[in-house]
Amino acid sequence: MQREEKVLEATTDALVSRVQDLKNAIAAFLVKLETESEILTWPTVLDNFSLISSHVNTLSRLLKSDKTPALRNLALLPLLLQQEPDPELQKLTEERVPAFNHEVVPDYLRTKPEPDVEHRDKQLLARANQVAPENAQRQITSLNKISGNIIELVSNAKDEWESESGSKANLPMTYSQADTNALVSAVTFGKNLKQMKPPNVSTTPMTRPPDPSMQQGNPGKTQSSIKTSIKSASNVHPYSR
Repeated sequence: MQREEKVLEATTDALVSRVQDLKNAIAAFLVKLETESEILTWPTVLDNFSLISSHVNTLSRLLKSDKTPALRNLALLPLLLQQEPDPELQKLTEERVPAFNHEVVPDYLRTKPEPDVEHRDKQLLARANQVAPENAQRQITSLNKISGNIIELVSNAKDEWESESGSKANLPMTYSQADTNALVSAVTFGKNLKQMKPPNVSTTPMTRPPDPSMQQGNPGKTQSSIKTSIKSASNVHPYSR
């Protein structure tokens, strides 16, 4: 009997620890939703959901473990009810339950749903039982057919994607990595580029012709640049050929 009590105590401590981890993950996610709703991204939301899901799976595996005793076979009974506040209980429940009195015991130690919830559950079960077996089977068959078609579409898409990925991987390379690196080096650092000499350009300054108006003499007259040869008229006969 003492060994069973130790196993139950160890199991309870492990359950409390796993539930606390799950509670911390949910609380952290709620804080992010309240304080970082404007900058919260979808990948962050998925990460938080994955963390919560992992804690739930860990708790489920612990409950289904062979080393965990069958908790459903155990009964939890209150040993003491009091109206005065209990500091230890407040610490364990984070100020949610100040005292373990007659008001909170039915809610925290109940093994069945609340009467309203149980009544609605019975109504839903009654509506489900009113469906004829033929109609129910027809709906189940239709749902299974739709689910099968969706699974087939997803499987075909996956196979096509994998085949395309494999065919692309087997294609020969149409580029050279060495040429690509050489081109990048040439464009970025000018590597292996020949320096071209600039063409010979004459540096002789061009001379402007003198301005006739600035030469010596009468500034109002333009001197002729044509030279004439005038011979004496006495030495030349007017009718000589």
